[in-house]
Amino acid sequence: MTIQLFHCDQGTDEWRRCRLGIPTASEFGSILAKGERKMRHTYMMKLLGERFTGEPADNYTNGHMERGKAMEDEARRLYAFMQDAEPVRVGFVRRGDVGCSPDSLVGDDGMLEIKTKLPHLQIAALIAGKLPPEHLAQVQGQMWVAERQWVDFVSYWPKLPLFVKRVPRDEAYIATLVAEVEQFLAELNDKAAWLAKNGATLAA
Repeated sequence: MTIQLFHCDQGTDEWRRCRLGIPTASEFGSILAKGERKMRHTYMMKLLGERFTGEPADNYTNGHMERGKAMEDEARRLYAFMQDAEPVRVGFVRRGDVGCSPDSLVGDDGMLEIKTKLPHLQIAALIAGKLPPEHLAQVQGQMWVAERQWVDFVSYWPKLPLFVKRVPRDEAYIATLVAEVEQFLAELNDKAAWLAKNGATLAA
């Protein structure tokens, strides 16, 4: 499978066009949410809306998001210094009909995923010393999409220690993830075909 790299700034219109209408790693958790079928259904409807309108379903920013973006840059610089690494920023990675937006690529095998966490959540992550489970599907999904071997998961809040946890590729987990994503894509394409037959026009 060909891997495509798009060098654009995340959050821009160009970046939104890259990911329009396809499942992305940040939402793989919704696809896997067996006990929360509504999340899966809602995500599918959003992707269908994007395919037929050509408009992103979630196209907004607020003060918290802007602050988080600024802190992400701080965390990346701190990580690079502490790990003696050279993270390379990338906008979007596409593999067929799925994609991901890693916060950086690291060397030939690694990736960087950065989260900014409020102080109480950052402290909880530092004490636990492991990948927060809510990020598992995204992190393993990124490794599948980009064909990488590990992700350094980083979380950050000013005045608190940087949390860094290297997460290796889990082939068994990825096999389950791929099966679920492929089933989701099949359903998504079937619904898109039905809509096209019944008068809806795919966006150019």
